[in-house]
Amino acid sequence: MFTVEQPSTAILLCVVTMLGWGSWANTQKLAGKEHWPFELFYWDYAIGGALMGALLAFTLGMFGHAGESTWTNLHTASPRMALLALFAGAVFNVSNILLVAAIDASGMALAFPVGVGLALVLGTGFSYIQAPQGNLALLVAGVGLILVAMLFSALAHRRLPAQKLPGSGRGLLFAIAAGLLMGFFYPQLMHTITPAFNTQPVQPGMLTPYSALLLFGAGLLLSNFPVNGWFMRSRGSTFAVYAEARPRVHAAGILGGCIWMVALGLNVIASGVAGPAISYALGQGATLVAALWGIFVWHEYRGAPAGTRPLLGFMLAAYATGIFLIGTAVLGPAAHTLP
Repeated sequence: MFTVEQPSTAILLCVVTMLGWGSWANTQKLAGKEHWPFELFYWDYAIGGALMGALLAFTLGMFGHAGESTWTNLHTASPRMALLALFAGAVFNVSNILLVAAIDASGMALAFPVGVGLALVLGTGFSYIQAPQGNLALLVAGVGLILVAMLFSALAHRRLPAQKLPGSGRGLLFAIAAGLLMGFFYPQLMHTITPAFNTQPVQPGMLTPYSALLLFGAGLLLSNFPVNGWFMRSRGSTFAVYAEARPRVHAAGILGGCIWMVALGLNVIASGVAGPAISYALGQGATLVAALWGIFVWHEYRGAPAGTRPLLGFMLAAYATGIFLIGTAVLGPAAHTLP
């Protein structure tokens, strides 16, 4: 299977993850121009994510000299680890549907900083407890600045006129719920993958990154039937409407899922060098990327009263500085172990 060994390469992959995780939601915005409900968009997203997980597993996961191939690992992995990877996909799916609902109601510039920012704090903390790696002081400082950025984002959003985004209150609740759940999927997924897979043999019963991605994608798609099915019933959407959509509308959702899964794959590969906590925290710098899209491309704060721009500036500065500190943490002294 394909792995990386250099910290600089790992950081580069995390930056690509950040760009991917921060940009996939633009496909929802594009599909939404066709008055496409978020719950129908999400079927295409889930299909794209599952297909890309399988593609990564049977391409990068089958070549190279490190570790086991995907086929071999699937035969040797314990059922418990396979079920945990499936469950991680289901947990992510619930959280991401809530995030998509939050974007639909309140826009990218609020949903990402609040939802994904909260997930960053929780996911980074749990991942570090599982595998302490990198400079803890820099990591904590970076995460702290992300929390500050979330506060500025919420303050800026409160200044928007009520008619600008009439569902913003509901969207904020969806974003918070999404963040609380999303903070758990990554540590859960990494728990199934053999530690230091880039330098050590696969531990008996555990998964390679690529087997985990395959099962994660399957869990995402399978859980979509009950979870997204509920959203469809509650909003009056039907599969008949889904089937009538133009191909380019479906293509937008599938592309969104593919982008997100490629980003996850690169992030997991980078974690073999950077450690799960730093790898995840850097990738979730996607909040900054998504906020930039929302502010400067989709103009979600157009018409906001005077005094909003400084708050947005503080938010972007806090995120950028926090991401820089987290990235520097991987190049710092040896890991500080927890008591």
